[in-house]
Parts: sequence; C-alpha cells; structure tokens
Amino acid sequence: MSDPSTLKEWIVFSASALEGIVSEPRHEAELLLRAFYNKDALWLIRNEMTVLDDTQRLRQWITRRAANEPLEYISQRVSFYSQEFFIQQGALIPRPETELLIEKTLLHVNPDEHLCIVEVGIGSGIISIILAQHLPHAHFIGVDISTEALRIAQRNIECFGLKERIELRHGNLLSSVNEPIDVVVSNPPYIADTAVLESNLSYEPDTALFGGSQGDEIIKALLDEVLQRRVALLTCEMGYDQKAAIEAYLSDFKIQSLEFYKDYSGFDRGFIMKVTDEQTQ
Repeated sequence: MSDPSTLKEWIVFSASALEGIVSEPRHEAELLLRAFYNKDALWLIRNEMTVLDDTQRLRQWITRRAANEPLEYISQRVSFYSQEFFIQQGALIPRPETELLIEKTLLHVNPDEHLCIVEVGIGSGIISIILAQHLPHAHFIGVDISTEALRIAQRNIECFGLKERIELRHGNLLSSVNEPIDVVVSNPPYIADTAVLESNLSYEPDTALFGGSQGDEIIKALLDEVLQRRVALLTCEMGYDQKAAIEAYLSDFKIQSLEFYKDYSGFDRGFIMKVTDEQTQ
C-alpha cells in the first residue's frame, strides 16, 4: 500500500495504527486528525480528498497515540465545561464527572459574597478558573505539591486573565494557607496504590491519582484539616466505593451536614460537607 496522501487515506492509516489500542479506532483517528488541524467534524466530510501537509509531524502524533498516550497530552489542548484549556503531562486530564464538582460548589455558595476559596490539588487550574468565572467577588488560592502542575495552572490562569484573582502556592493540603478560608474544593487523589490502571493512565501524574494504600488517606487528611480550621464548606470528589468509609470517619465529628452525589453513570462520586462553628471528636 502506498503512503497516505489525502485526508481520507490518513484517517484509514491512523485507524489501522490504533487497531487493538483503542475501542473505536476510526472514531479516534478522526478525533486525532481534527485535533492536529484544529478543525471540526464537518471539515472531515468536506475535505476527504484534500492532500495533507506537515505529515511528518502527523506521523509522530499517530505514533504517540498508538502508544496509548492521551490525545489531550499530544495536542496540549483539553475541552472542559465548553471551553478549551492548555494541558500537558504533569497535570491530570479533567474528566466529565468533575463538572459535577463545580456545579455542586456553585449551588452552595453565594456569588455576591467576597469569599476566600482554596482549591487543594489545583492541577491544571481548570476548576478554579471556571469557579472564578461564576463567582466574580471570590478570591482563590490554588495549592499543589507539584511544581510542574503549578506551571500548567499558571499558564491557563494567565490565558483567562485571572492572575489577580487566583493565587498559586506550593504546598500539601492547607499547609501553605494561613488566612481564614470560607470554602475548600478538591479533586484529590483517591485511587488505591495497588490498583491496576489502564495503560493510558500511565501518562498521568501518580501524585494526582494515588491516594494511599486504601485510596482514601488523602481525603481523610484533608477532612482533618478542614475540620481543624473550621472551614464552613468542603466540596470534594471521591472514589465510587468510598462513601461508607467517609461516613464512618466523620461519625465522631460534629458537622452541620454531609451530602453525597453521584456521577453520570450513577456511581457515588463526591460529597459536600458543611461544618458547624464548633466540632468535637
């Protein structure tokens, strides 16, 4: 078979390279071509016989995708909440269910209040950016233990013109935040250290995935700090099988309310905790 030339031929070539790697090779091939040329689906249909250029770099993209590297890292772009953000290895690729964490947070805060909101594990900065767009009077502090993630977050924050409202700090949990906090939001690592992951997840940072031997250790450590600091509201993502463990852990604390929510597939995926002024253990 001769080397591919037209867009149609490159889609077939890409799909063949992805056979056995992804569940829908043709669909993934089309997504790759669209991302490479930054075009929409209609462009694929209208330009099937177009001879493509820059095919050496396109081959590199196909090779990387055939090694199961996520397309988001290859293209350095990720769509989330109907917006496009910069992403690269060093920060977790946001999942659709994390939109629910944002929605739940917005439901429990007043957009007219001047709040101090801390995101623990800010990663790419996407959660804080979207919240800042909806909460014009809030000030944000984004904390992460990864300096690489903080660099990625900084780039996105500057791109969206939010440098004055989202401050970044290097640290673990709330250790680098001394000022009073109104809200903590977090999508922390919650996978057990011994879990066997799909190969594509090997490209994502371990510090953003693994939460300890049981998986919920970082969540529990965050709960301790939120309760000690008497933060009024915590919204947090969690593993689908961690609801009972979190309920049990909080049973000795005096809290105002604890609400769990499910993801789009019906699995337990996060919780909202409101804290009273006083709690005892």
